[in-house]
Amino acid sequence: MLDITEELRAWAEEGRDFAVATVVAVGGSAPRGPGAALAVDSAGTVIGSVSGGCVEGAVYELCQQALADRETVLERFGYSDEDAFAVGLTCGGVIDILVTPVAATAPARTVFRSALSAAARGEPTALARIARGPAELLGQALLVRPDGSYEGGFGGHPELDRTAAAQARAMLDAGRTGTVDLSEDGSHCPGGLTLLVESNVPPPRMIVFGAIDFAAALVRAGKFLGYEVSVCDARPVFATRARFPDADDIVVDWPHRYLRRTTTDARTVLCVLTHDAKFDIPLLTAALRLPVAFVGAMGSRRTHADRERRLREVGLTEGELARLRSPIGLDLGARTPEETALSIAAEIVAARRGGTGVPLTGSDTPIHREGAERGAAVAA
Repeated sequence: MLDITEELRAWAEEGRDFAVATVVAVGGSAPRGPGAALAVDSAGTVIGSVSGGCVEGAVYELCQQALADRETVLERFGYSDEDAFAVGLTCGGVIDILVTPVAATAPARTVFRSALSAAARGEPTALARIARGPAELLGQALLVRPDGSYEGGFGGHPELDRTAAAQARAMLDAGRTGTVDLSEDGSHCPGGLTLLVESNVPPPRMIVFGAIDFAAALVRAGKFLGYEVSVCDARPVFATRARFPDADDIVVDWPHRYLRRTTTDARTVLCVLTHDAKFDIPLLTAALRLPVAFVGAMGSRRTHADRERRLREVGLTEGELARLRSPIGLDLGARTPEETALSIAAEIVAARRGGTGVPLTGSDTPIHREGAERGAAVAA
């Protein structure tokens, strides 16, 4: 739901009644993941998407019905072998959709408004809703903050509220959106309650070291992928706003010194494009010992071999060196800065999603790995 924050916030402030359809779980080759949402207001206006077009018409009708009868429903859509053009996902996937009416007088309205306002301000919060369980609890909401405080609740079940808040806080800390199974006494229990948690966290960081032409193209690619992008170079003549108009931040400092003082987390991507040993070695020594998502370095294979030798000499272990992606990027035959940026961005996505980087043509690997991993649970 938080992927359509701005529009929903406007609707809430205008006092509109609306229904929100949110992807709860996916299996197989479903096009969108948990948290993707479509909303319909009482005038029939629609925003968002839950399937890239496969089942939007049917979900639209479900939203209109939810607005009419004020009831939350959980609906499953999947592929039909008998009629591929029937309502379903012709790509072969399965998705569960939670449809929640949000009327101006509904108790959950306040929680929804708080969640949308926090998302619009960029404040980290987690919105937790009952996605599977007793009908009277479906769609009820709880908003959880990083300190563990929360508002809202699940119909007079304080222990369930506390358990759900703890689980939502853990997912918020990890920046994850997804489902978790709960029972009312707080223990994990398949067949009990299923909680959908949507985490709203700041965008992940991409730090590009080396203010070269390739870096300018990579900054644009990083912004396209949704990263907050910083550029760092020790040379003030190159690290300028004129050269990097799309960067969120431009830092003139020695790369390793900046890395040690800036904030990183498990989602941070570090791209080292300096390919100069006096910058690379102290920078990579620090980077490969940080719990970040991705560390890649540009350079030829000869440069890479020399870089590895130098890093071993300063004490990096084989396990730490194994984290280094060098030469950075997938083999696309890239030549231009834009093509090179595309190859680097492709490797970052593959690392994040568990992809192989091989062509899908002629391959039997799953297209959507996260969906494939959850497929058995969804189909159960």
